[in-house]
Amino acid sequence: MKLKSLIIIFLVFALPSFAYFMLTQNNVSYAQKNENTKPEIIKFTSQMCLDCQKLNTTIKDVYPKYADKIKLTEIKIEKNDSFTKEQIKKYNILLVPTTIFKKENKTKRIEGYITQNQLEKEMKALINE
Repeated sequence: MKLKSLIIIFLVFALPSFAYFMLTQNNVSYAQKNENTKPEIIKFTSQMCLDCQKLNTTIKDVYPKYADKIKLTEIKIEKNDSFTKEQIKKYNILLVPTTIFKKENKTKRIEGYITQNQLEKEMKALINE
């Protein structure tokens, strides 16, 4: 009976922790510290956020038309490194998704989900179309 209890405890506590760890590990390239002359979209996101997942789909639909003109950077807030913490503090991120549209020294932020039309409008504004 004790072995059965240990197995149940393991499945209840360890398995969800392992699953969370595996879901948050992914091969997306994270933001790098570098200067870029292109306008930039910085997207703060989380694996556990439903609006973030909807926004990812919207960006996948719209962004390819502008990929050569606009840099897209994704910052996953779960990543606990100094650069991520610095960017969260720099842009005062309080909720996800938050999307920052950055051109030279001007920034615009939108918190929450962005519709496809609104995203396309913001991208056109970044490249002055």
